[in-house]
Amino acid sequence: MPMIKNLVFDFGKVLVNHDLHAVLERYFKGDKETEECFCTILASPAFTQACDLGLVPFGELIRKAQFEHPQFAGAFRFFYENYLDEVTGEIEGMREVLVCYKSKGFKLYGLSNWSDVIYEVMRQYEIFNLLDGRVISCEEHIVKPEKEIYLRLCERYGLEPSECLFTDDRMENVEGAKAAGMEAVLFTTVADYAKDLEKLLKALQHL
Repeated sequence: MPMIKNLVFDFGKVLVNHDLHAVLERYFKGDKETEECFCTILASPAFTQACDLGLVPFGELIRKAQFEHPQFAGAFRFFYENYLDEVTGEIEGMREVLVCYKSKGFKLYGLSNWSDVIYEVMRQYEIFNLLDGRVISCEEHIVKPEKEIYLRLCERYGLEPSECLFTDDRMENVEGAKAAGMEAVLFTTVADYAKDLEKLLKALQHL
């Protein structure tokens, strides 16, 4: 059985937290019903995939959404101007996990679905400096859980899929990694994840 040499991490809800409500409540000021309607648009597969694919710049997608949903033109503008506030910080304890495994000789990589605003996020949080490389959907124009994006990471950095362990907070992306030949684990909490990761690596005769 191949040894795991590379740990691959999703970004959102794994390395950094994000809270859309924390941003939007400042705009809607307690109007929960209208906020929920707006969130439904933001969370729609059409909008999220367009953002993550990166075929159109994020700002242009916002302008298109304002045209298609004029009743929310102001909300879209506020969302765009305050987007970085949605990312509320590093997931507490994850930097220590990464430092620990990096010190053991593991290579660390990022694999995330995100729009082109991710670059500013990465500049703000030091946890991203621990990564030895990364693949982001907006650069590749492919999104998880498509098999190709996992293999793109391996091709770019000369990795064997069977030597990679992928972590994500969404089960469909975990399954996508497995379909690409990686080991994978679902992230829930840092405490549970640290135990699950250690247990899995021990089972694979690493620790």
